[in-house]
Amino acid sequence: MGRDNQPKARQLARKDKKETRRASYARILIVTEGSKTEPLYFEDIRSAYQLHSANVAVQPGLLGTAPTQVVNYARKLFEEGDLHRGIRPRSFDQVYAVFDRDEHDSYFDALNLAKSLDGKLRNDSNDCVSFKAIASVPCFELWLLLHFEDVHAPLHRDEVTERLKQHIPDYQKGTRGIFANTRAALDAATQRAQALSAKFNAYTIPEPFTAVHELVARLTTLRD
Repeated sequence: MGRDNQPKARQLARKDKKETRRASYARILIVTEGSKTEPLYFEDIRSAYQLHSANVAVQPGLLGTAPTQVVNYARKLFEEGDLHRGIRPRSFDQVYAVFDRDEHDSYFDALNLAKSLDGKLRNDSNDCVSFKAIASVPCFELWLLLHFEDVHAPLHRDEVTERLKQHIPDYQKGTRGIFANTRAALDAATQRAQALSAKFNAYTIPEPFTAVHELVARLTTLRD
């Protein structure tokens, strides 16, 4: 019996050791609609700013790509954890659900669901948890496009991608190194996104909007 329990004991010991290596800054869980582009982008930021993987976890949604499914998976992952991915239950201070307006029927429901969860969940320290929707209208690529040019009028996602490829010719879903390739223009993109946020919000579709700059700013200043 003792020998049978040894592997599990070693696994728990390794996970407990990882917990003790967490840095003192906030613990953030990011769940994305996309399975490639967005996770790679945020993982690149985590790596570039040397954020501990025990503090910043990035996971694609596993319940589906509809916005409500992304929000529900973010809640499920926060509450139940996933030890196979090194995520303990309720081990975060902030949760972000990243999704697009695109043509999703559940988009507005997802915004409202995220809002209803904000401050209502408690973590392993019994603190209220911030739960935020990071929406883009029409899509995440708008944030990338803002690194290169202003956008003032509504665009279809295909047009966003077409214009983005004028600046990044080899861009496609799952392209690696996007953060590194756009980092020099991060301040310009943030200013453009803030200008859009001053006029529009996640509900004022089809007007262009993205809140990705808010999450990027949170990550890039997390250790300050």
